[in-house]
Amino acid sequence: MAEPAWDSWLATRATVRQRRGLQRKDSSAAGLFDLSSNDYLGLSGHPDIRQAAAQAALDYGAGASASRVAAGTLPVHRELEAGLCDYAQRQAALVFSSGYTANLGVLAALGGPGSLFILDAHAHASLIDGARLSGAEVATAAHNDLADFTRLLDANCSAQRPKPRVLLVVESVYSVFGDAAPLPGLAALCAEFGALLLVDEAHSLAATGQGSAVLAAGLAGHGRVVSTATLSKALGSQGGAVLMGGPGAAALRDHLVNTARTFIFDTALSPAAAAGALAALRLAGPQRRGALAENALLIRDQLQAHPALAGRVEAGAGAVLSVKMPSAGAATRAAETLAVQGISVACFRPPSVPDGISRIRLTAHAHHGHPELSVAIHAVARAIIQEDS
Repeated sequence: MAEPAWDSWLATRATVRQRRGLQRKDSSAAGLFDLSSNDYLGLSGHPDIRQAAAQAALDYGAGASASRVAAGTLPVHRELEAGLCDYAQRQAALVFSSGYTANLGVLAALGGPGSLFILDAHAHASLIDGARLSGAEVATAAHNDLADFTRLLDANCSAQRPKPRVLLVVESVYSVFGDAAPLPGLAALCAEFGALLLVDEAHSLAATGQGSAVLAAGLAGHGRVVSTATLSKALGSQGGAVLMGGPGAAALRDHLVNTARTFIFDTALSPAAAAGALAALRLAGPQRRGALAENALLIRDQLQAHPALAGRVEAGAGAVLSVKMPSAGAATRAAETLAVQGISVACFRPPSVPDGISRIRLTAHAHHGHPELSVAIHAVARAIIQEDS
């Protein structure tokens, strides 16, 4: 009997992954010193968050039971949206079941014929997928390159062709390099060309100095700036949101409620997750964000103190740092060595990296004490340097 085509295809793909050092598996940092998760402020296990989530489950049940546009909107969803607006100083918010669905939903709702999306080359997979599904024309600008964004705007908004509705799509802090988008410059381009700016704040909401990169850039009330965020990183819960500012915020929110398919056809965020995120907003203040920034700086300084790593440490505006590795296999082996030593780090390999270079990625956490963090970082440096030999 002939081998089924699907079985053969799956076996071939697994062999290719193994040969290239790209095989992945589901993993956990439980019981390990955590330098890999996105629980930046250490709030996912905070007693206040647990209590709020548990109480919401008791009050409303385990799930929302329906889409938000059917019968799934609960008071806790409204309270969370109001809390997000207060925290990020925006005029309107809409909560989704995840950051991924928030990105897919808003991009699809803003896309279609006559629209042009210009994505940064390092944009997250959810932004790329949302753009592809939106029906918009899609172009890619070189990473953080204002000149290339300008070139694409000039080419597509000329008098020789009908002027499209243009959306620039970036991340506030990029998840691999940890560098920040030039938000003021991008906003200026939007004003010049009549475009909108979509900023994914997954790695900056509650994880950077003022709690929001859009707010820090002075763009929170800007009507041409839309931001998305996940509630599963610094806020330690689950879910996503679209945040809107300026006089058109209410109209845009209404448009999303009526056209964002991942909002209309998805069961609403669970009440426990919504209540947990709301409680986290009250805890994600300047003191915790300051401690996070201090620990990110400590990690960077201690890694760069090793001559073999000085030119390989990429550290930017948030809690994410990464170290270039010579190969995917070297990255995997370093991560495995550290796991044996009780330290969890992230191993980033293609296709998760935008430039094809494998990395060990480290994430700072506000709750780590400096002595224990220093010991862990020295172990990380040793494991990485060992793979160079």
